[in-house]
Amino acid sequence: MTAILNFLNVDSMLELWWVVIGLGGQLMFTARFLVQWIASERAGRSVVPIAFWYFSISGGVILLAYAIYRADPVFILGQSLGVFIYSRNLWLIHAEKKRAGLSE
Repeated sequence: MTAILNFLNVDSMLELWWVVIGLGGQLMFTARFLVQWIASERAGRSVVPIAFWYFSISGGVILLAYAIYRADPVFILGQSLGVFIYSRNLWLIHAEKKRAGLSE
């Protein structure tokens, strides 16, 4: 276990769990691009499916929590802005569906 802690540059099990959480957030970000790529290939044009925004906000919130734990002001600012933008996009998508009578 010491070798893993050293490799990840962490001093405790708590820090190890935060690294795991941070990696999970980063995997969400990776998933969003895979979802977008697959949807675009299927459509034969560039599309951004709603799942992209859900993966974006999930990854953003997880990475924001990690950034707050690490007390990294640059990372906190970047993720805060991203979470706001992802939330706004989801709100716009759902508002458009509601106007079109397609509410979920």
